[in-house]
Amino acid sequence: MDVVVENVSQVFVGRHGTSVVALDRFSHRFGSHRFTCLLGPSGCGKSTLIQIVGGLELATSGTVRIVDPDRPDASRRLGADSVMMWQSLNLFPWRNVIDNVAFGLEMRGVARAVRYEKARALVASVGLRGFESHLPGQLSGGMRQRVALARALIMERAILLMDEPFAALDAQTKIVMQEELLRIFDVTHKTVLFVTHSIEEAILLGDEVVVMTARPGRIKEIIAVDLPRPRSVEMVNSKQFGTLFDRVFHLIRDEVMKTMEQQAAAVGA
Repeated sequence: MDVVVENVSQVFVGRHGTSVVALDRFSHRFGSHRFTCLLGPSGCGKSTLIQIVGGLELATSGTVRIVDPDRPDASRRLGADSVMMWQSLNLFPWRNVIDNVAFGLEMRGVARAVRYEKARALVASVGLRGFESHLPGQLSGGMRQRVALARALIMERAILLMDEPFAALDAQTKIVMQEELLRIFDVTHKTVLFVTHSIEEAILLGDEVVVMTARPGRIKEIIAVDLPRPRSVEMVNSKQFGTLFDRVFHLIRDEVMKTMEQQAAAVGA
C-alpha cells in the first residue's frame, strides 16, 4: 500500500486563543514495501503525522490517501490497512504473552483455536517460545518489546506505523530489536513509517530518511539510503554509512538548534 500525504497541516489550538502549527503543508508519497524513517527535532510533528496516517487524528487541512497500486481507484478508510506500535507498549499487565499477542484477533471475533495458533507462531518467530504463559511484568524490556511487535504483526496489516518503539531500550537491547525488525521487514516487506530521533537508527533501517524541519514541521530533505539488504549493525562501520551519517547530521543539526531557540524564547516570553 502507498501512503499519499498531500498538503497536510495540523494546528493545535490552546487556551486564550493561542495556537501551535505542528505540521505545515507536508506532502510525500510513502511507497509500498518501503521502509521510511521520519527524522526531526522534538515537536516537529513526526508523531502527529503517523497518527493522522493511522486515522487516529484528523488533520486541520490536507488529505491522506491509502492507495493499493493494484486498485488505484479504490477508496480505503484510514486505519483499515495499518497498525500502530508505540514507544509505550500498552501491553495488558494481567494478560499473559499469548493473550496479549492474540488480543487484536480476539476483538475481531476470530476463534480461540485459530488466534492461538497464529499467536504461537508469531511468539516463536520473535524468539519467545516458552514464554507464552508469562505476564509482561515477568519479562525484560526487550522481551516486552518483542511481544508488542508480535501483537502488531498478527493483524497482518500492509502498513506498519512505529512511533519511536525502541527509544526506551538500553543500547544492547536496541541493537537486537533493530536486527529483529530488519529480519521481519525482509520477510514481510510491509510499508513502514518509523519515527526516530536517532540518525544511526534511521540510516540502518530505512530505504529513505525524511528529514524534517523544526516546528512547524516541513520536509527539509529526503535522503535515499542505498545500503544493500539484508542489513546488519556491522554496516554502521562502513564508509558508505559514515558518508550518509555525516550528510544527515549536518541537515538535522541546524533544525535541532532552531528548536532549542524556540524553546528558550517560549520560556522567556
